[in-house]
Amino acid sequence: MEKNEIVVYQTRTGEIHINVDNNKETLLLTQQQVARIFDVQKAAISKHIKNIFETDELDKKATVSKKETVQKESNRAVVRNIEYYNLDLVLSIGYRVNSKKATLFRQWATRTLRSHIVDGYTINRSRIAKNYENFIEAVEKVKLLLPASGLVDAGSALELIKLFADTWVSLHSYDTSALPIVGITKKQVLITAEELSRELDLLKQSQTDASELFGAEREHGSVAGVIGNVFQSFGGKDLYPSIEEKAAHLLYFIVKNHAFIDGNKRSGAFAFIWFLRKARLLDTSKMTPVALTALTLLVAESDPAHKENIIGLILLLLKK
Repeated sequence: MEKNEIVVYQTRTGEIHINVDNNKETLLLTQQQVARIFDVQKAAISKHIKNIFETDELDKKATVSKKETVQKESNRAVVRNIEYYNLDLVLSIGYRVNSKKATLFRQWATRTLRSHIVDGYTINRSRIAKNYENFIEAVEKVKLLLPASGLVDAGSALELIKLFADTWVSLHSYDTSALPIVGITKKQVLITAEELSRELDLLKQSQTDASELFGAEREHGSVAGVIGNVFQSFGGKDLYPSIEEKAAHLLYFIVKNHAFIDGNKRSGAFAFIWFLRKARLLDTSKMTPVALTALTLLVAESDPAHKENIIGLILLLLKK
């Protein structure tokens, strides 16, 4: 096999396996290769392709590419334009071809589609195997941010990892440079220390186990200091210009600066989701109670030297 050559084969179950160079972002097969997959003549493939385009099932420009290919004919090199079909077209052909291999393919494809609809997901085990090392590497680097005290249990950490699953697989490594440093949403949502204090007082009243010192400022003006830090500006521009950055720093500053005598973690978590809801950016499908708990404990127990990593992690979670 030549380097970077595409290898296509079909198992007895009808499943199509494609081995292709990892740097390639698209799959392109010749008519001859497609005919070999489904064990039919090239003429049959041509007929089905003609019908696919005539019925507007697929668009030819989007599914067919032409490339110059050098072929040997009678001991001489001939340059010809060869048509290559993408995966969408190959799958469509598979549902039309009449052969034993095509029947197996349709049975496999139907099982896969049914599994996806009923279970809500499908698993490509070969892709998991290829990405496993990258995934484990990402998880190990997240674990470095976890506190040695063990307050963030494995289940809570796993909840965070699940939230970021797509990101872990897509990143080849997890480091500071891979984390976002800015948010996306730029709009004015102002809050005051008095407003936040009123909301925290309501939270205290709803907590039957809250102590008398819960939500009490450690020093007069502590809350105003946090709000001032979050909304500070320089040269007429906000230091943290996006809603996501403001929310992340609101959580971080309340928890890490110990603005209150008691209940800093609860107050910080509440202020975080309260501000996001006020800005209409609170996504409860991602920011679950377990995820919020794990994230707050991670902030509380983190080394101050890891501040940028922690803020980046929060921004990553808030990224749409």
